[in-house]
Amino acid sequence: MGTPALETRLALRERPARTPVMFQRWEDLLFLHWEADPAALQRTLPPGLHVDLFQGRAYLGIVPFRMRRVRPRGLPAAPWLSDFLEFNVRTYVHDESGKPGVWFYSLDCDQPLAVWIARTFFHLPYFHAALSTSNEAGTIRFNSRRRTAPPAEAAFAYRRGAALETAAPGSLEFFLVERYLLYAFRAGQLQRGRVHHPPYRLCQPELRAFDLNGMTPSGLPALPDSPPHALASPGVDVEIFGLEPA
Repeated sequence: MGTPALETRLALRERPARTPVMFQRWEDLLFLHWEADPAALQRTLPPGLHVDLFQGRAYLGIVPFRMRRVRPRGLPAAPWLSDFLEFNVRTYVHDESGKPGVWFYSLDCDQPLAVWIARTFFHLPYFHAALSTSNEAGTIRFNSRRRTAPPAEAAFAYRRGAALETAAPGSLEFFLVERYLLYAFRAGQLQRGRVHHPPYRLCQPELRAFDLNGMTPSGLPALPDSPPHALASPGVDVEIFGLEPA
């Protein structure tokens, strides 16, 4: 199956004609990407999903960020439950109908209730982890240490660039970050869920340090030490829609 057309990717940015089940804000996002072997990635995917390619190249991504004001529809945000940190490892896929989205290998989170909800209702591979972040004189630091097996740790330090622009449709940046569909697999059935938010305002960060230990998904070669493709965004407000059969 060929790579989804740009028109299909743009169409997914439109808000679904459904009622969202949850509201969130994502802040201080750092998008790190490495090229990966498409055949190796394909072997890790469930039936019905295909590796999504940009000019013949596939990518593995790591995204640490802050979650704020997370709340179900109809309920207010609670500071002790609604604000936490997350760190995900992902690749980019499309289904048999050509709808492009994200496949998550792991999502580390420091809020146990959020881990339970995501595993129970969204069938996503969340793990409880000890995470911390700080912003000292413009340098953002992010650290993660998983509390459960398999063990994994990560640390990042970066400064955001000054210019904030949205990704041009058809560009590599657009391919990597403008994703409005996630896939999950449960009981032999592929499911997908939509999210909606404004296009990311992006900048080129100055990556000062990164350290990964155990973050490479099972079945894939270890991530290289070479600097990844990096983007950063201050954040977006997000609507989450329920899963449906793919």
